[in-house]
Amino acid sequence: MPSRQRVVMTISVPPDTASECRKLAKAKGETTSQLFREIFAFYKQEKLKQEFYDLQKYGAKKAKELKITEKEIAKLIFEGR
Repeated sequence: MPSRQRVVMTISVPPDTASECRKLAKAKGETTSQLFREIFAFYKQEKLKQEFYDLQKYGAKKAKELKITEKEIAKLIFEGR
């Protein structure tokens, strides 16, 4: 018998949130579990985007401090590969 592909989790939310979640899932023709997976995937994607933007901001600040141009940055990147 194959192992289970899902893990059951219990979460607590206010009654109005639960009701809204059920309504959204029903409107989309999904289960609340499917909706939660979609919400979680979206959250992870947004978190990764924010980390990327933070790294870009850090890199831009460092490049400015070191007075490095975009052309020099590209050259340094390809030299390091």
